[in-house]
Amino acid sequence: MKHLPCVLIVEDEPAIAELISVNLRHSGFRPVWAMDGITAQAEINAVLPDVILLDWMLPGESGLLLAKRWRAHPRSKAVPIIMLTARSEEFDRVAGLEAGADDYIAKPFSTKELIARIRAVLRRRSPEQDVAVVTLGQLGIDPATYRVTFDNQPIKLGPTEFKLLHYLMTHAERVHSRSQLLDKVWGDHVFIEERTVDVHVKRLREALGEPAAAMLETVRGAGYRITTQTH
Repeated sequence: MKHLPCVLIVEDEPAIAELISVNLRHSGFRPVWAMDGITAQAEINAVLPDVILLDWMLPGESGLLLAKRWRAHPRSKAVPIIMLTARSEEFDRVAGLEAGADDYIAKPFSTKELIARIRAVLRRRSPEQDVAVVTLGQLGIDPATYRVTFDNQPIKLGPTEFKLLHYLMTHAERVHSRSQLLDKVWGDHVFIEERTVDVHVKRLREALGEPAAAMLETVRGAGYRITTQTH
């Protein structure tokens, strides 16, 4: 039997949750609905979803707090999170991304766009077609097993940070502009803004920790590169 990707919808408005669920079923996904953080946590504990659609405004804990907690927990750390919210200001988008979301979509949204974004985060999470282990200095990444190590110590990354690191490591020493990284890491994801790249680079550095983070350089006015030539 074909595996249908499970999408956990954390949304307190039944009409919106039902609309999303119907469209997900028609598009080959298996939706699961939770109306608050407590129910959502129970669902995650039972069966880990492939993607979480998380509303910002929820009864009890906010989506922002839930995203932070799930991103920090080893079990749910690698599950892509898409924030759903009526907040559309750049400050709110950045806050959502910094809380751990991989993407952000403002209400009202097109269901076609939502499905496209879900497919995009799933593509980013899936292992690269090039499954060779890549090493750079003491930093190693294995796309086949989804493992990252520095000095043989494991490092846990979210799905977008993993793909970003893999791309940079397979193109080491080169400087990549934000638009190039959007094209190569996010693909045809036209909805993503260049500022998002900075947020994910920041998260990648935090996850790597020192001294590994020093390998990821900001080249002022040009973009980012990963290098063994640390100063």
